[in-house]
Amino acid sequence: MNSKKQTVRISNGQGFWGDSILGPVRLLREGPIDYLTLDYLAEVTMSIMQKLKTRNPQAGYATDFIKLLERILPEAQEKGVRIIASAGGVNAQACLEAAGAVVKKLGLSGVKIATVTGDDILHRIDELEQAGEKFENMDTGANWATVRHKISSANVYLGAAGIVEALDRGADVVICGRVTDPALVLGPMIHEFGWSFADYDKLAAGTVAGHIVECGAQCTGANYTNWRKIENFAMIGYPIIEMQADGNFYITKHPDTGGEVSIESVTSQLMYEMGDPQNYITPDVVVDFTTVQLQQAEKDRVRVFGIHGKKATDFLKVSASFSNGFKAVGQLTIAGPEALAKAQLCAEIIWQRLAYENVHFAEKQKIAEYPGAAVCHAGIAEIPANSNEIVLRIGVKDADKAKVERFAMEIVPLVTSGPPGVTGFAGGRPKAQEIVSYWPALIDKRHVRQVVFVEEF
Repeated sequence: MNSKKQTVRISNGQGFWGDSILGPVRLLREGPIDYLTLDYLAEVTMSIMQKLKTRNPQAGYATDFIKLLERILPEAQEKGVRIIASAGGVNAQACLEAAGAVVKKLGLSGVKIATVTGDDILHRIDELEQAGEKFENMDTGANWATVRHKISSANVYLGAAGIVEALDRGADVVICGRVTDPALVLGPMIHEFGWSFADYDKLAAGTVAGHIVECGAQCTGANYTNWRKIENFAMIGYPIIEMQADGNFYITKHPDTGGEVSIESVTSQLMYEMGDPQNYITPDVVVDFTTVQLQQAEKDRVRVFGIHGKKATDFLKVSASFSNGFKAVGQLTIAGPEALAKAQLCAEIIWQRLAYENVHFAEKQKIAEYPGAAVCHAGIAEIPANSNEIVLRIGVKDADKAKVERFAMEIVPLVTSGPPGVTGFAGGRPKAQEIVSYWPALIDKRHVRQVVFVEEF
């Protein structure tokens, strides 16, 4: 559609599954917005959701979204704010049903909820292999056959087309599976302004806008080098894009909220997860980030313009995960004089006691580190000479779960059978946990189709 609006205000209230619940609530309360986007998914999240679904056919989506929806949907409906969330995980249909139950519980009616799927290809692996897909690791070139039997999830990063279709069909709430982070905001821009998928500069502008806001408050002063000058972190403002039909836009936040929107804060987020800045590849467009221009228009308002893009590639990225053994990590707090030396002795005691029972771990399969002794800046910062408190963080990984479990039994005993000063044990005896590793690959676009479903409640 072509919007009559001169400007569309698109906000992002969740940077990941677990972000502050206040972000989206305050975005709705504290000023005008047209769209509220919520980004829940990361690579490892999909694997977790897949496991949950195997245990419960109604699981496999971001349950926090349903709790949030119950809180914000009445106000969003009243104000005409449409919600777009990558909350569907690997079970968008179950998420839709749960969202529909919220509509009924709240006594609302006429709410259209859509799902955008087609990203989950785990069940299609055999078919796709027969079609010629190799799923070679795009980072290392490793052969897919080495992990094929251990794959636990496989999802394609989809672009904005499905979101556009859902909005065109009147959806008030759009629940997506694995779409790219920028697609959440690019979709409503294309819908509102009627942009063509061949207008690469405008698609690039929308993608840059999405990249800036995708991590929530990271562009409004959070996780920021100049953190000391940031005021009111507690009520930091979450970002808002004011997009214009020509592709120029502003990044801002609601008035009288914490944080800042400045060239520096926006630049900080622009550099986040950046590969080749001249070829930032998405399903919809390839963006040249070196063309991005920033201007401080006024306080907490940055103009972004001049962005160029080019035609997208013929491929989509696949995010797959596979089971890669087991791990266990435990912590001890050691206090008193010579705390570091005592912590180092504790680690050596554990390795020797395991060796007594012929339980060994290769050097790359075990770790002992000492937070409080410059571990985060190893080789750069000086180790304190006489720290009176140190944390021993010790862990192992191995394909043999029994070995990992045996290691976990040797941490607690140090409280009474190690050096003095072992005063705190965090979290109880650690349990052997499955290691989920990441496998990135490419797939031909011809083999993937977005599916949009809309239901009115």
